[in-house]
Parts: sequence; C-alpha cells; structure tokens
Amino acid sequence: MKFNTKTIHGGQQHDSATGAIMPPIYQTSTYVQSSPGKHKGYEYSRAANPTRTALENSFASLEGGTHGFAFASGLAAIDCVLKTLNPGDEIITGEDLYGGTYRMFMKMFEKYGLKFHFVNMETPSNVTAKINKNTKLIWMETPTNPLMKIADIKMISSLVKKINPNILIAVDNTFATPYLQLPLSLGADIVMHSATKYLGGHSDLVMGALIVKDSHLAERLHFIQFAGGAIAGPQDSFLALRGIKTLHVRMKRHCENAMAVATYLKNHPKIAKVYYPGLPTDKNHEIAKTQMKDFGGMVSFTLKDESEAATLRVLENFKIFTLAESLGGVESLVNHPITMTHASMPAFEREKIGIKFSLIRLSVGIEDIEDLLADLKHVLA
Repeated sequence: MKFNTKTIHGGQQHDSATGAIMPPIYQTSTYVQSSPGKHKGYEYSRAANPTRTALENSFASLEGGTHGFAFASGLAAIDCVLKTLNPGDEIITGEDLYGGTYRMFMKMFEKYGLKFHFVNMETPSNVTAKINKNTKLIWMETPTNPLMKIADIKMISSLVKKINPNILIAVDNTFATPYLQLPLSLGADIVMHSATKYLGGHSDLVMGALIVKDSHLAERLHFIQFAGGAIAGPQDSFLALRGIKTLHVRMKRHCENAMAVATYLKNHPKIAKVYYPGLPTDKNHEIAKTQMKDFGGMVSFTLKDESEAATLRVLENFKIFTLAESLGGVESLVNHPITMTHASMPAFEREKIGIKFSLIRLSVGIEDIEDLLADLKHVLA
C-alpha cells in the first residue's frame, strides 16, 4: 500500500463479529476463558485490548515496523524505553529537547543511575565523540522542539552502528509524523510519538506510541508496558484511529500553511529570526530535504524587540491562533516555550541553546491561510 492508503487500511481488519468498518470500542477489562489458559487471544486489557491492538497495528503499518505499542502518554512511551536500560548505562541525546523529556531524563532517571550527554546533533561527530563502553542509547528528536534543528538520522545511525551495533537508536518522530519521515528506514531501532499531537490530530486525547522492527526488542518493550501498566485505553485508541485516517490530508495542509507563515515572518521587519527547515535559508534545509517528504507544521520565531512587554503583547492578542500547550491539532496554537513547554528546563540550559523570552512557537493548523496571515499581521502591528 502507498502511505495515503495505509492511513485508512494499514494493519486493519473488519470486525469479525459484525463486519463493522471501524473497530468497536471494546470497553472491557477482562475476557471469558473456556478453560484455564484457553481464550480467544485476550485475557486482561492491561496486556491487550482489541481496540488498542487495531491502533497498534496501524502505528506499525505507518512507520514500516512490525510491532506497535500505544501508551497512556508520550512521556510514558519514553519512560518505557529508558526502563530497558540499567544503572551505569549512558545516553546521548540532543541539547534542544522537549522540556518534558529533559525533565524525565534529569529529574527522574539520572537519580536511578543513568547518565545523559546533551550535544548538538546537527553535527553527527558530536554524537560519536561521546560514545564509550557504557553507551546504550542514542535519543534523537528531529525536528527539535522548539528550535526546529535537524539531526541526520541515516548518518548518525550508520556511524553509531559501526562503532557498536548494540547501541539502540531511538527517534522522537512527533513533529515530522510518518507522513514526512520514516526513521526505521533510515537506521533507527525505535520510533516514538506523542500521539496526542499529529497522529490524533484533534486535541482530544493524550497518548504515546512506540514502533519497532526487532521482535526481541518488541518483547522487552511489551513486558515493561504490561508490568508497568502505562497503557492507552480503548476510547482513546478509537479516537486515535479515527485521527490517523485523515493524517495524510491534514499534514499536507499543515505543511502548506506553515511554509506560508514562515515566509511571511521571514520578511517581516519586526522578526529577528525564523526557525523552519523548509526555508531555503535555513542551515538544515538540505539535510531536511533528504529525509523528509515536506517540512511540517511547526514554526518558531523571535522578535527583534526582546522585551517581555513586546512578547506578551503578541501572545495575548491573537484572534485565531490560540495560546495553549500542545501542538498538532487542526486548530492553530501559539506557545511560549520559556513559560510553558520548557519551564522545567533550568534557565542556564535554555539560554545556552538559544531559548529566549522572545521565542514564540507556532503550531500552524489547517485553517484558511489568509486568516492565519491576517492574525499574524494584527499581533505584530
């Protein structure tokens, strides 16, 4: 199947009991057994649920994997990956990272004996320079949140595997989605999503996803998920499946609108810098072109007037863009990283990588582009 067909049919089967086109919401915790240990493939919904299974099959199909897992949140999915490691293991990750991921790394797992190295992954040699005998995981986010940096997945994966083929490579593919980027085909072992965002697409659920190809790794992840219990419920699984069916048409409009917004901001006299890999002037444009089908719906920018007053004036006066956490829904959202998504990151770390008070992040929705540009013109005036 081509990708646009996979979003609708990939990994799916009609309900065997009724022929229902959409998988039913199996709102049940347990399942009848004809004899101890004899059942129809389901025992208890923490281990598996038919609605969640349908979603997980869709995840695997979209990313070109063999096993998919649906979690209660994106952070629960990351938590599961880190629990494959042991005290003393080391992880190399990007310095520009979602604030919640940074918080989990440094305020939870560091005290359990894991060591994290933060590097600029725009340069692959920064990654390989940190590899030692204790390195067990490379955690990539590309494009990054919120500075839209690009890591060359294929190059980094190739270099790392030549040094040690046992090092796991995981990619947070939330911003790109499988519509734009397929990390497993570029050498990654694990793909992670905050399915809350583009996969769900309608700002009505919280969910995470992991997708892998290796069956042994899949067994480890399933055991951790089953033992820890961080599963997605059947209602949210149904909503995510519904969202995925329009992923391809939504992402096309997200990309078109984001390019128009980035171009408008690039040429605006009050804007200091625009972060968007789709702009030909962006330092990562060429790398992004090689591994992404298009450039996504996320745009960040800074104001020339870096005062708090100027930034707040912009944030408080949008009419169509909504000031809110999260991203990836059909509606356009505006986010202030320092006070919202990256509030848990220490100020010196934010400053070191360039997250200023005047940095604003846009999740460009699928509204009429003329209305979105008019809204930007209004707030910047």
